[in-house]
Amino acid sequence: MANIVWHTKFGIELDLTRDDLGHETLPNLWETLYQTDRLYAARNVPVAERGLQCGGVCRKAGVTAWMYLRMRANGRREAVHERAEDEDRHHAALSDEHKAYQERIVRAAESGGFSADNEVRTSVGPRSWIQTDTLVQGEGGLRIGWEVQLSTAGVQGPRSVRARASRAAKHGITPAWHTDRGDYASRNDVHWTRSDHLPADVIAKSGDLRVVSGFRVLDFWKCDVRALYRCPDTQSRCGKTHTTPKPRDVFFDDLVRKTAAGLIVPVEFRGGSRTHRFWVTDRDRDRYADLNNGLPVLPSAETEDHDQKSSGASRRAPTCRPHTATPAMPSHTAPLLSIPAQAAAPRQEVTSASATRPPQPSAPQPAVVEAPFPDDLRTAQIRLHQATTELVTLGRSLPWSVDPHDGWPGREHSRTGEITGGKPPSPGWTDEQKAAVHRLRQECLALSMTVAEHAYWQSLSGESLVQRRMELKAATRTETVSAVDVTATV
Repeated sequence: MANIVWHTKFGIELDLTRDDLGHETLPNLWETLYQTDRLYAARNVPVAERGLQCGGVCRKAGVTAWMYLRMRANGRREAVHERAEDEDRHHAALSDEHKAYQERIVRAAESGGFSADNEVRTSVGPRSWIQTDTLVQGEGGLRIGWEVQLSTAGVQGPRSVRARASRAAKHGITPAWHTDRGDYASRNDVHWTRSDHLPADVIAKSGDLRVVSGFRVLDFWKCDVRALYRCPDTQSRCGKTHTTPKPRDVFFDDLVRKTAAGLIVPVEFRGGSRTHRFWVTDRDRDRYADLNNGLPVLPSAETEDHDQKSSGASRRAPTCRPHTATPAMPSHTAPLLSIPAQAAAPRQEVTSASATRPPQPSAPQPAVVEAPFPDDLRTAQIRLHQATTELVTLGRSLPWSVDPHDGWPGREHSRTGEITGGKPPSPGWTDEQKAAVHRLRQECLALSMTVAEHAYWQSLSGESLVQRRMELKAATRTETVSAVDVTATV
């Protein structure tokens, strides 16, 4: 399909994104062309003789690609290529950086105890679906649809971002768009996040990948004489509580895991006459909703921590060490009591017995030991590791196309002569291969649900829940590797 159509008989371009097709002086142009094209189809006139060509990518490439018109049941206008290879020309192959991001999202989600998959089609109707780059199955049925748009997407960027995000949200998928371009991230059509432009091998590494744009911390402040910001409503101090979003970096892997856990959520922030879209913690989202609803705003975790540290006592160790021996004091001078810096203890009367009593050793504090994971939970997680590995290994050994496909030739570079792109013919998957993939996918899904819905997690929440999930993944992954090594040795 294409948005720009070249009418060879009229010698004009037709822009299907506009109601008048870009020609205000020609009323009812679409109805005339569509009815004419339907009449041609009823009389079996070949598509190549109807006078409609692709005026976008195909025409710029010097290819004559014939088209016919179609109207969806929802009233959407479309121009369809006659040949599938012309349609494929409009879909650029995924870059190595794009694939690296997809693999990293899956790896980060699985390290947090969540399941994820790439290039997922979600059915939303009898003949309609939503294509997602990477879909993460989060906590409590939460689904995060990650869409990666990098520098290879073009200067203008994707034009259907808002429509795709709205459609995904309408069907229960939280859209999360990630990019490495500053001009994309500055748009407010969806909740963008941005990282620096990096090569594929750096993105694929397990080191820290920082998100430099798209995450905010909300600063709630009272508009009085002590405020650090100007009042957004008046020229003086109004006494109300306002909110100022402050940029804050976050690691990409943490962002993937916490969005799946519901700890980082999207929010629409109203600033003046504009609506800004970014990601915040679930606590900041709730406080912002309370402020908009006229409810008192609870202090943030950072404020509570600051209040605890605002006392005069220092939490750090002393910078000098006490003397090992106390010097002898004159007999006419009473001994002095030393008060710890952390907290002033109540003053007690010092007697001769207490002054000569040796200091009592403090009782050792018991170490906090996490309870071991239940055996059935560990067994399910170990099998999930094994089934995931089997599915990935099987997928890499299968042909690139599920159905038989003739493939397409590569393109020769005009200067270097190097052949890039293209696909060899694919015989497709056999019924046995399809059944094996389906069985492993169903097993991974069932095991993921078993692990995620286990009764052990009900006593945990927030950061402790995410931390324990990561510990379970790490511990069972080590056991899985050990088991595989032992089996190979035997």
